[in-house]
Amino acid sequence: MEQVEQTEQHRELMAEAIERDGEGQRALLAGDGQTARVAFSTASELYRRSWKVAPSGAYGRLVGMLKSAILAGGGEEQADYARSALGKVRERSPTASYARAIAALLVGDDEAARQAAVGMRAGSGAFGRTADAVVALADRDDRAYTVSLAAIVRDFEARERHLTGVPIADTGLVLERLAERRGMRGGVASPLLPTALIAAEPPRPAST
Repeated sequence: MEQVEQTEQHRELMAEAIERDGEGQRALLAGDGQTARVAFSTASELYRRSWKVAPSGAYGRLVGMLKSAILAGGGEEQADYARSALGKVRERSPTASYARAIAALLVGDDEAARQAAVGMRAGSGAFGRTADAVVALADRDDRAYTVSLAAIVRDFEARERHLTGVPIADTGLVLERLAERRGMRGGVASPLLPTALIAAEPPRPAST
């Protein structure tokens, strides 16, 4: 009975996190940065709570936690949490690698981001496109980043369904936030990629 209740709890938390993400996305598209920040912050915490009670291997919760935190204007605390959680396992699945890559970029660990991108490439085309962007950001290669971001945004534009029900290139938004922290910007124009981003926290110095 306790296991059943825990299963229901992590599913409910996940569903609520997705709902709050959608709320933040709609607010961002409407230009309401304050509402978006609150919604994304709430979503990030819900993803974290879902991860804590979910079965092992639910690495998508960590990805969601990181992405929502970044869109809320933060993410470094969540990056530390994710790196600690992932440091306890040897999992190298595309999703676990994606979480590692985002967390590494957040704390300025470019080499770890490059290594994580390798694991991402074992996944679908979407993972591969995002891995290209991760490497470009780690290398601070503006041209390669713009090309990879454009491919990601075009893929989102071609989708008929989105996880939250909101037509928005959330992966592109997250990458643009990470790029902004490095003095970079893809400059890809799309109605699914709002240009008014929430002000980010000052980035940490890159690891040497």
